[in-house]
Amino acid sequence: MRTRTLTLSAAACAALLATATLAAGASATANPRSAQEGSVSAAALLAKVTSCSQISSGKYRTDEETSATVPVCGKNGAVFWKADMDIDCDGQVTAKCNGDTDPWFQDDTAFHQSNGKALRADSLPYVVVPSTSSIWKYTSSGIKGGGVVAVIYNGKVEYAVVGDTGPTQIIGEASYATASALGIDPDPETGGTDSGVTYILFKNAQVSPIESHSAAVSLGDSLARQFIQNN
Repeated sequence: MRTRTLTLSAAACAALLATATLAAGASATANPRSAQEGSVSAAALLAKVTSCSQISSGKYRTDEETSATVPVCGKNGAVFWKADMDIDCDGQVTAKCNGDTDPWFQDDTAFHQSNGKALRADSLPYVVVPSTSSIWKYTSSGIKGGGVVAVIYNGKVEYAVVGDTGPTQIIGEASYATASALGIDPDPETGGTDSGVTYILFKNAQVSPIESHSAAVSLGDSLARQFIQNN
């Protein structure tokens, strides 16, 4: 994971303006696949996380320049936070994720596939958790590599795994594949979204093998139903 900055160069700003101008004059052609995975709706999950019982010792920033406003909250069987989404393209080198497409690219992830290789960000939905600090230690909350996460955005649910760790004071990042599935721009340099993403991490759960998205969906759906019943 990298620490993203909100400041863009003049060239990047110009590119963004050009893109916006083109988009305004053309009809949308991108059709990201539906991310309503499993049998539990986004609305049902969000109804259970309307209030926060803070379990973190402090709060996190969503970017380097922002104030610390995001707590980690506890529920029966899960923890959650509401933040932005920065794009993690770390892991295996692919056409979409490499040093040319991502200025912060790293060819490894904190957790690995069953064959020992780094995860593949452009095809595997995964979420980044903050590295252990005085603010919060994710393992103390029953969260582990390969754990299941329900990522909710714009009325859609995407199941992902805990796949990487990031800075100790920043929260709100997921893989290229997670963003793409939710209809969020997955570009690692200019994509992501500033707000509106809810991350529900189920405790003491682990997908095996970690690279199996179908296994994450199956286990995630079961845990989401339990979460609804127990909260």
